[in-house]
Amino acid sequence: MRKLMWFTIGFAAACLLCALFWIDAHLMAASVGCLTAWMAALLLGRRYEWLRRVGAVLLGLGIGFGWYDAYASVYLHPALALEGKTAQITAQCADYSYQTNYGTAVDAWVEVDGRTYRARIYVNGQPEMEPGDLVMGEFLFAFTAPGGEKSRSYHQSEGTFLLAYQKNDAKLGKVSHRDWRSYPAVWRGAILSTIEDCFPEDAAAFAKALLLGDRRDIDYETNTAFKVSGISHIVAVSGLHVSILFALVYALGFHNRWLTALLGIPALLLFAAVAGFSPSITRACIMQILMILALCLEKEYDPPTALAFAALVMLAVNPLVILSASFQLSVGCMAGIFLFREPVTAWMRRRVPRWLSDSIAVTLSAMTLTTPLVAWHFGTISLVGALTNLLVLWVVSFIFYGIIAVCLLSLFWTFAAEAVAWVIAWPIRYVLFVSKLLATFPLAAVYTESIYIVLWLVFCCILLLVFLCSFKKNPGTLLCCGVLGLAMALALSWGEPLLDECRVTVLDVGQGQSILLQSGGKAWLVDCGGSNDAEAADKAAETIFSQGVFRLDGIILTHYDRDHAGGIANLLTRIPADVVFLPGVEDTDGVGEPIAALADQTVHVSADIHVAYGDTAMTVFAPALTDSDNESGLCILFSAANCDILVTGDRSGFGEQLLLRRAQLPQLEILIAGHHGAASSTSEELLDATNPAIVAVSAGKNPYGHPAEELLERLTAHGCIVYRTDQDGDIIFRR
Repeated sequence: MRKLMWFTIGFAAACLLCALFWIDAHLMAASVGCLTAWMAALLLGRRYEWLRRVGAVLLGLGIGFGWYDAYASVYLHPALALEGKTAQITAQCADYSYQTNYGTAVDAWVEVDGRTYRARIYVNGQPEMEPGDLVMGEFLFAFTAPGGEKSRSYHQSEGTFLLAYQKNDAKLGKVSHRDWRSYPAVWRGAILSTIEDCFPEDAAAFAKALLLGDRRDIDYETNTAFKVSGISHIVAVSGLHVSILFALVYALGFHNRWLTALLGIPALLLFAAVAGFSPSITRACIMQILMILALCLEKEYDPPTALAFAALVMLAVNPLVILSASFQLSVGCMAGIFLFREPVTAWMRRRVPRWLSDSIAVTLSAMTLTTPLVAWHFGTISLVGALTNLLVLWVVSFIFYGIIAVCLLSLFWTFAAEAVAWVIAWPIRYVLFVSKLLATFPLAAVYTESIYIVLWLVFCCILLLVFLCSFKKNPGTLLCCGVLGLAMALALSWGEPLLDECRVTVLDVGQGQSILLQSGGKAWLVDCGGSNDAEAADKAAETIFSQGVFRLDGIILTHYDRDHAGGIANLLTRIPADVVFLPGVEDTDGVGEPIAALADQTVHVSADIHVAYGDTAMTVFAPALTDSDNESGLCILFSAANCDILVTGDRSGFGEQLLLRRAQLPQLEILIAGHHGAASSTSEELLDATNPAIVAVSAGKNPYGHPAEELLERLTAHGCIVYRTDQDGDIIFRR
């Protein structure tokens, strides 16, 4: 019956419910209720087999609720009590520092009120910190609450419940003797440095990502190619890498079970530690060690039970790991293989050679459960993923072993290491070439930015369920229904925007701005920046692609601040634009240089520009001043289908007054609030002159208080309808 598997399903469900909905008040009551129901199911289960499975699930639910309650009391509630508080701390760095939009970040161990937490701390400036270093100073704490942003869910799943931001001066102290917890990070840094020194520049980033999952040096274009072509998993250390490593250890152990155990278990644990004990590799290592032990003890190894045990151990250590995309994809991949590999293999072997049927079966069965998860977490459904995996997975083992050989050779013979690295660089280039080539195919991927694609994915899941439950299985019918459903979803996604005379989409890019203006079959994008440059570009590109638009008529950059311009260079690697309008002022930070290098045509606006086509008229107002950051930005008046929309960028009330003096603005249907809803923008004068019916505020979680209460009260007094991306998500106006 695999009782452990059913028990783990219940335990995981309890952790998921608590983590998603932050259930807290009635956990013990729920636990008691589930345990009572389990006892009833246990009694009745003597007559009904299915009730025994239900009983195991209920037992897991009951214990899971109780375990989460205890975990929250010990770890989460004390961390939550630190939210918004400042304290003098001494943090010990657990890894190397790196640069972010919020300063230099580093993971560290922090002791507060007698408890030790793993925290991510942000330090002003650009100090270089190494594992074991001490950071001393006053920091402001933020709690990574469950149910919050994706980034926070990532922190929780890694066991990081506190973020700490430097308030005053901080001191950095070097230590002569490192804590034992620091050594895996030190070894990881040494390996990454070796790879960087030995491999050619175009292959080093991929080699670091493949071996240890370090993707920081992979550029946006390559990351996008991996995502669209469906092979991102090969640069996220997972069960694939563990199985490759075990195959090497098994060969070195001459297939002897005891020698394999002697070499394999320490090697797996060391590899997991150096790779950072990510959820996917931890799951894989636990299962692999169980298989080694079963081999040594001559016991039967049951993969589903081993998967359940691995998941249960990880959930017991940190129940919030259930939120991790890495954990979900890793477990989902293995569950899909266990459920579907044999029937798919049996069907394939009657039609294709055995060596090919096994590869196809593993690929397809793994994708059955991971595809919906990838769509949920990353918004992408790769339609060429199966083909890409078949073309590149066969060479990944060779590359992996080659990277290990390079690292070992570098210890005593640098020339030999560099020679092997030169050889291994060629299959790496092959993988990069294939992924980038397939990513350029029309419809290589579709995106969940379209509700019709989401409905199609749900339809496919229902189709698969019906297929599995039917007595006469016809894969051809399943495939035809899926393709027809996709064609219908694409027709609706691409056709709907064409029905609108005017369409305005204010994208939810966090603390930033990106606005899509559409009319008369043309599409203009105003700004593309947000809390994260890559995410802002992804959001804009996937929204545009989901509407059947594969080339923009133009991009307008209001000004050079990163929260408006940071994603444009990345966006241009995915979708071209006929022209890019840039402010005709000095670009002190060089933000416009990469944009100009990628754009077909750039125009630096120093005088007002008027664009007209069909019933649409657009005016791009030149900078009001040339020596002021916010006032030197562009403003856009877009008029179509008797709908007037005004975008003022980050101009303050003073800049708005300068605009009113030089232009006769009409009564507005839509006004994009200036400076993300700052109190100093969207002034009384502008509201009186334009009397907007609707005001859209593009803002995300931020420390500035945007949108300001003062502004919201001002808008209410003028009778404006207010929409906010931080509350409403994407805002779409149609006419």
